Amino acid sequence: MTRTFLQLAAVPLLGMLALSAQADCPYPKAPAQIPNGSSATEQEMIAAMQAFKAYNEEVKGFQSCLDAEAKEKSAAGVQTMQFKAMQAKKLAAAVEELEAKAKAFNEQVRVFKAKAG
Repeated sequence: MTRTFLQLAAVPLLGMLALSAQADCPYPKAPAQIPNGSSATEQEMIAAMQAFKAYNEEVKGFQSCLDAEAKEKSAAGVQTMQFKAMQAKKLAAAVEELEAKAKAFNEQVRVFKAKAG
């Protein structure tokens, strides 16, 4: 009897753990390197541009995931100000990194274009 009760009590707990594991939003990874505009080929610059477009989409997806996670927690009655603050910090860090990397890439694009004349 006690064993059956423990098994039944564990089912909702395992479900909640699976739900929280599923809701984790993977942090977007920036492109590993930015080509040097003064020495990069056109193909390298195009590949970097495509990598940055994909990275931008990952950041947008990260934001959507965080929004969905917040809605899920809110519906479950778990949402707190601390959770909201943590989500905002995660998103701000991702956007800040994207902006910094994009700025550095855009500088190299200008160098590349100036070189090409």
